[in-house]
Amino acid sequence: MPFNDSFIASSPIGAKMIARIMKTRAAMVMAQVLLAFGLVVGVTAISAPAFAQDVKIGYVDLQRALSEVEEGKKAKARLKKDFDKKQKMLTDKQEEVKKLKQSLESGAAMMTDEAKRKKAIELQQEMAKLQQLYMEMQRDLAQKETKATQKIFKKMEPILNKIAKEKGYDLILEKTESSVLFAKDSMDLTDELIKRYDKK
Repeated sequence: MPFNDSFIASSPIGAKMIARIMKTRAAMVMAQVLLAFGLVVGVTAISAPAFAQDVKIGYVDLQRALSEVEEGKKAKARLKKDFDKKQKMLTDKQEEVKKLKQSLESGAAMMTDEAKRKKAIELQQEMAKLQQLYMEMQRDLAQKETKATQKIFKKMEPILNKIAKEKGYDLILEKTESSVLFAKDSMDLTDELIKRYDKK
């Protein structure tokens, strides 16, 4: 990402990152989970009449399940605590760079060309360090988010499999804006998933 004044003036890790915690890779991971357990069946392999008459379909809102199970709440709290700590480090570093930049701008008229050159190099180096710190923090938070998400979804696998078998579901979909445009509330298995997960 390009590094400019706006990067210094405002925190690059903000509310949007918190909102994304526990969500970034959830859909992709859970799609693999459902496929691995045979819960998602190729719809094209079923003829239209048979699909309409015989196939029992349900869906789960995995983002809600992830956010509402107790383990998910605890994981989110841990991630936020880690985020807050890293955010402070980043903010402190940003302030250092901002002061260095202001010092260069305000004192430029009084400096020799050589002094300005050295100060500009120092500023450039500090900005590069700040950008590197930002990227490292993003990467670390993303890795921890993925690890926490995968751990919870792995535990959801057998629960979803059991629900499907017990209730005779042929097809369980993940509720996303792109995959499920409309479904009856009676087809929603999310509450059942959350309840069973917290009981285990």
